[in-house]
Amino acid sequence: MSQHVPSSPPDIRIPASLLPSDGRFGSGPSKVRPEAVAALAEASPTYLGTSHRQRAVRSMVGRLRSGLAELFHLPAGYEVVLGNGGTTCFWDVATLGLIERRSQHLVFGEFSSRFAAAAAAAPHLSPPEIIESPVGTHPESRPNPDVDLYAFTHNETSTGVAMEVRRPAPAGSGQALVAVDATSAAGGLRLDPSQVDAYYFAPQKCFASDGGLWVALLSPLAVERARSIAASGRWIPPFLDLVTAIDNSAKDQTYNTPSLATIFLMVNQVEWILAQGGLEWAASRCDRSAEILYGWAEASPYARPFVAKPSERSHVVATIDLDPPLEATAVTAVLRANGILDTDPYRKLGRNQLRIAMFPAIDPEDVAALTSCIDHVVGALDERR
Repeated sequence: MSQHVPSSPPDIRIPASLLPSDGRFGSGPSKVRPEAVAALAEASPTYLGTSHRQRAVRSMVGRLRSGLAELFHLPAGYEVVLGNGGTTCFWDVATLGLIERRSQHLVFGEFSSRFAAAAAAAPHLSPPEIIESPVGTHPESRPNPDVDLYAFTHNETSTGVAMEVRRPAPAGSGQALVAVDATSAAGGLRLDPSQVDAYYFAPQKCFASDGGLWVALLSPLAVERARSIAASGRWIPPFLDLVTAIDNSAKDQTYNTPSLATIFLMVNQVEWILAQGGLEWAASRCDRSAEILYGWAEASPYARPFVAKPSERSHVVATIDLDPPLEATAVTAVLRANGILDTDPYRKLGRNQLRIAMFPAIDPEDVAALTSCIDHVVGALDERR
């Protein structure tokens, strides 16, 4: 659907007493904690502008890898691997280095569709099996003996749908991998790591950093698969070679120069979450924000959660539909003019809705304040109609 985008927002001032302490609710890039930025500035004289092969940077990468292993309670043998390029890059890495012959993809939004498209375009692979469901829902995996990698998404950032991470029932005698896109889920939703072989994500969501880096938690089976494919003679560019990333990560470095600020900010966020109580603390904090936001939407006379099933509603990215004639573009424009940022819906979804991040860095009290601000804006817009 097309929406009217106001050339300038209505002049509506939200009272200061209603405003959140921090107005950043973007679904990525996300809010970066001011304390992390201050820590980066303090460390910058001996950290920024340093070769990523030097001890100052390699020790930071080591802290990131050990911190993530602790945060996710990784089983023995699992590896924390990282490389440049973000999740978009990792889809190509996995297409070249983890899918042996054929994959199955659950598609229920923009981002889950992209890995499926990459696998479908790969000339060295058989056409993938694609299981799709309407936006606002998620499909379920089906055991298939012809599949050697099952791919799905823990949290579909475009639609606000989350699904449980669990292995499909065994099919056939082969050992199929489970690869889960956790870009907006990792660090905010609970995980049993034994259910996955590749849990991959980027830093600009729950980890309150900038983009451009991918991180993958790999099981021994996934590492073995990557080495087996590399040894088979399949052509893989070095930048997209998962084995190259695995071997470099074991040395606490990346294949080529990363953003040092991104790594530092991510380490700061990981260690902050650990100090507060770990993944359970972070997930519980997101639970509180979700309870506030969805509870408000369900009680509202003009708003409602887009995702119908409560069990499928994300606790890190919420999508809230607004009833016509109220225009979401008008609401988000007024919010932005008052310092409340990035509550716009995902552009390709094309719905009259708000999309609001509830990542661990975002205070649940600020989520509550946001609902009061939305009510104020809607009331003021109603008075002008």
